[in-house]
Amino acid sequence: MKGIVDKGRGTPIVLIPGLQGRWEWMRPTVDALAKHHRVITFSLCDERTSPFPCDPKKAFENYVEQVDLALDRAEVDKAVIAGVSYGGLIASEYAARRPRRVQGLVLANALHKTWHPNPQQSRFLKAPVLMSPLFVATAPQRMRPEMVAAFPRWLARLKFTVGYGLNVIGAIPSPVKMARRIDWATQHHFADAGRIDVPALIVTGEPELDRVVPVDVSRRYLDDIHSATHVVLRRTGHNGPATRPDEFADMLGRFVDGFRLSA
Repeated sequence: MKGIVDKGRGTPIVLIPGLQGRWEWMRPTVDALAKHHRVITFSLCDERTSPFPCDPKKAFENYVEQVDLALDRAEVDKAVIAGVSYGGLIASEYAARRPRRVQGLVLANALHKTWHPNPQQSRFLKAPVLMSPLFVATAPQRMRPEMVAAFPRWLARLKFTVGYGLNVIGAIPSPVKMARRIDWATQHHFADAGRIDVPALIVTGEPELDRVVPVDVSRRYLDDIHSATHVVLRRTGHNGPATRPDEFADMLGRFVDGFRLSA
């Protein structure tokens, strides 16, 4: 299916990417999940590589409709919906509004509708093109604590950095689109997440290691969704699904097996 990554067999999991919008940033996660599940993923519809329609007038609504289209094209009626970071906003909104198509919900290091950018993030959002060089230049410093925790040995850290860098080198994100996505989410009137009545898993890294979305922000879903449980992916921060993909896949596997066997 053009524009959709559909890999593996088993319980279908729709994996929604983060703010950068490209599925390639989640390739390690896709590969790990596909060992035991069917993974369906895509780039967000406002990416140039995406064949999904995008109407700027619909703003955030485009992403909700995209999940419907992806399921239809994959000929899947119902799936586990998993959102990473910004993708968590999409996943939770979809679950609240399309309960018939949601078997379970996974929110990994997810933004919550009440989130507000910190001062550094606000400067980037106001002038994304101008601030991008500085944002990129300071990324290694922000990520270093998490990288050291995930890969204590420098050789493993170097191997991941090189491999992951090559993996996404053709999927450079657009700062303008990233800023626009935040604006779309800010302007969107989200459905009441209290409507969600399926098993839900909130995955975060360790509080001191996530320098992007504070763990307390993701944990707000525990107040919204009565069925939600929270697990911590140890030795990770915001990038745990990519830095420790097998461990992340194991968490999701136990979650999926839990409600599948009890059905």
